[in-house]
Amino acid sequence: MALTIALFLSCEDNAVLLNQINRFDENPVGIAHDIRMVYTDSAVVKAVLTAPLHLDYTHLSFKYSEFPEGLKIVFFNEDDLENTVLADYGILYNQTKIVDLQGNVVLLSHDGSRLETEQLYWDSEKEWLFTEEAFTFQNIDYDLAGTRLDTNKEFSKLDTGKLTGTIVVEEQQDSLNVDEKL
Repeated sequence: MALTIALFLSCEDNAVLLNQINRFDENPVGIAHDIRMVYTDSAVVKAVLTAPLHLDYTHLSFKYSEFPEGLKIVFFNEDDLENTVLADYGILYNQTKIVDLQGNVVLLSHDGSRLETEQLYWDSEKEWLFTEEAFTFQNIDYDLAGTRLDTNKEFSKLDTGKLTGTIVVEEQQDSLNVDEKL
């Protein structure tokens, strides 16, 4: 009888220990206020991220950083021109290099282009933007609204869902002259 109780207590102690070891710790490893992160490549500034609150979850197996009170990212291109992204909330997934921006997402380009949506994903390695949410995009040639967007950072390769709006198209004269006789 005493041996049975000892084995039972021993197993229960191990179960508690295993539960503690396998417990998912949802607390951030770090909390920072009023942050400014500078991203560089070969000593060249590529982007500056500012946020009122940064929660660091890099201690988890799938590492990420959270910006629950919003963020602003200023990107610099090769000519040192600025493009700015604003959002109410953001998550940076460290391993995939994808940024998930949510709530009143606005992308302002140095050329006056403006993209607005409720959620926007940015793949920083491929320099690609995508959303499944409704969006509006305006620049000198476009005034569009759509339901899905998949594009490069220059907006020169667009793949969208249903679109409404206006696009400026330049008509080119046909190379054949219909008055010429063959």
